[in-house]
Amino acid sequence: MLKQALLEEMSISAAASDFCEKQEEGLREKFQEIDRIAEYNQWKVLDAFQKERIAEMHFETTTGYGYTDPGRDTLERVFARVFHTEDALVRPQIISGTHALATTVFGLLRPGDEILFAVGTPYDTMQGVVGIREEKGSLADYGVTHRIVPLTAAGYPDLMAIREAIGPKTKVVEIQRSKGYDVRHSLSVEEIGEIIAVVKEVRSDIIVMVDNCYGEFVQEIEPSDVGADIVVGSLIKNAGGGLAPIGGYIVGRQDLVELCAIRLTAPGLGKEAGATLGVTKQLYQGLFFAPTVTASAVKTAVFAAAVFKALGYAVLPQPDEKRCDIVEAITLESEQGVLSFCRGVQFAAPVDSFVTPEPWDMPGYGCPIIMAAGSFNSGASIELSADAPIKPPYTVFFQGGLTWSHGKFGVMKALQEMISDGVVSLP
Repeated sequence: MLKQALLEEMSISAAASDFCEKQEEGLREKFQEIDRIAEYNQWKVLDAFQKERIAEMHFETTTGYGYTDPGRDTLERVFARVFHTEDALVRPQIISGTHALATTVFGLLRPGDEILFAVGTPYDTMQGVVGIREEKGSLADYGVTHRIVPLTAAGYPDLMAIREAIGPKTKVVEIQRSKGYDVRHSLSVEEIGEIIAVVKEVRSDIIVMVDNCYGEFVQEIEPSDVGADIVVGSLIKNAGGGLAPIGGYIVGRQDLVELCAIRLTAPGLGKEAGATLGVTKQLYQGLFFAPTVTASAVKTAVFAAAVFKALGYAVLPQPDEKRCDIVEAITLESEQGVLSFCRGVQFAAPVDSFVTPEPWDMPGYGCPIIMAAGSFNSGASIELSADAPIKPPYTVFFQGGLTWSHGKFGVMKALQEMISDGVVSLP
């Protein structure tokens, strides 16, 4: 009774609450599987902390050039251990996932080289980096060409086409793990391994780069465990555990990480410089919490899939499917459905819950975008958030949830807003 009274005070009707509770009942086995994966990954991270002998001294800060920063350097060794790689670059100077990816491709590619996108057109912001969409300073400006291998009609990697697309100029093959703004299957680590095997069979010298955003700790293994040469991600997504206020990571072969470090700083400086400015402890603690926080986000995505599938909407992945990232795509069929859903997610937030999100021409995107994210760290999509391009088929991309309880409330609130706006009726 106390629970329902509180929910009604927070504008969730008994009918919406009961409907959601009914969907949750069928998810117990799936949630147990998610908890099992989180437990393994938590122990993996703990083992890395212990082997690197993390102590309070590693949380000290540096300013200026940041020379001889033991906390920074040891954190990078911890990341390398967690991802089973030779080296890592983990820096607050990396401002986003796109920045981490851009640092990587500019570090690895030279004029006359080609980058091959193995799983379709990359995410919108990367299109500007590469020159697929014209932007000043793109790879295309530097004489780097690109090629794109479309997915199959069913939305899966086309291994034969990938094999045939590799040419003499191909230096980097890029694999985007998550779906971005495409309504397609996100890739499992095993599927990534199959692509890598095909690429290396054609030419072993090709660098395979994986955009790992939204995928860290969703499975027990990472792309670096199946042969990826370099793996890239953001610390305000899974790997930062909701505590990292900024930052990104690049892990992989030592020689490749060095090239990325040179691009981030300058030739002759590489990894030797870069102050941590007081965020080191948050980066360590965020990584430590990351497996558990990611599990909450995965549960939230599964729950959203179950609720909206029961209402007749197309969802991807399905509630019982294997999870490869934290993103749930829900096709709401109308602009009003997207607006109502996103506003419900915003109204469920701990921060800026009183704000009404509106679509706008966000830099780096080709159409108006609506984003709902009342987060402690601006833009942190490991926190409960939803965003969507305002165009048919009106699919919202829903992700995050620092805690399962908040994620569950966010789904209920999104549903309630759609009910209140007359977009959907409960069966």
